[in-house]
Amino acid sequence: MTILWLDRTDVGRVLDEREALAAAEEAFEALARGDVVNPLRQAVFRPDRAGLVGSMPAFLADPPTFALKVVTVFPGAHAAGLDSHQGAVLLFDGATGRPEAILEAGELTARRTAAASALATRELAREDAGDLALLGAGVQARAHLRAIAAVRSLRRVRVWNRTPERAAELALWARSTAGLRVEPVGSARAAVEGADLVCTLTASAQPILEGAWLAPGCHVNAVGSCTPRAREVDAGLIRRARIVVDSRESALAEAGDLLLAAANGAFDAGDIVAELAEVVAGRAAGRTAADEITLYESLGLAIEDLTAARRAWLRADELGVGRRMEWPG
Repeated sequence: MTILWLDRTDVGRVLDEREALAAAEEAFEALARGDVVNPLRQAVFRPDRAGLVGSMPAFLADPPTFALKVVTVFPGAHAAGLDSHQGAVLLFDGATGRPEAILEAGELTARRTAAASALATRELAREDAGDLALLGAGVQARAHLRAIAAVRSLRRVRVWNRTPERAAELALWARSTAGLRVEPVGSARAAVEGADLVCTLTASAQPILEGAWLAPGCHVNAVGSCTPRAREVDAGLIRRARIVVDSRESALAEAGDLLLAAANGAFDAGDIVAELAEVVAGRAAGRTAADEITLYESLGLAIEDLTAARRAWLRADELGVGRRMEWPG
């Protein structure tokens, strides 16, 4: 028996923006049908909270598939020239248990996360939205720039990062690889003012985005905060926004953006108007007014990893990408 190994480059080749968006649609449509088992992730932190290892299993009923992502999250890894997210996704046949593939998790996570944001943008942002602010200039910023450009026509892009050199590097990369002009700016506020699309993509534990800065009709993808103790957006934004989440269960257990706002009375569970799956299925409204501020609170779900990994595996097998390795069994 053999198993397919897809490294970072392989994943990037077979999971482009179109495939990743289709995988995100598949994930949220399956959630809407109830064809998914997707328990809360488990995380084990270092005692100093400097890093964690997370385990994210999921099952898809049709076609029957299991997946398990094991990933470390170390924001300080950038100093060593490494990505903050490192790990692997294991894909199994859900009828026999046969291992099918192992995929590098960093690239897959970046692409599936950005695809979910793009799906939320498609469903929640105004049709004419095209002024994008990226808060953060790392791997997720690059993935989000490509993904958002696939669902909206971008007329202006600004990027802010605490390290200005990284923002400049992103601008250079965007021009050379995607033909997109990106303007580095000196503050988060300068990036956001006048924007109708905002993505928060940092490891910050304290708010970097204030609701008072946002123009009417803006859509925000809040992506970087994924623990109860960290938030990227302030309570003022939570008060102003129509809130859609990827999972109520996850949001109420893990979303620091919401939970820390709840501590001073700016949020309660009833403020979540829908899960993205409900919007995609047409069971809940996304945007209800042109001047409404919408917020997609993204934590990332294992079913997104599963559908993205399965699409990548099938595409790689079709194109002959990756390495086949012997596997006992």
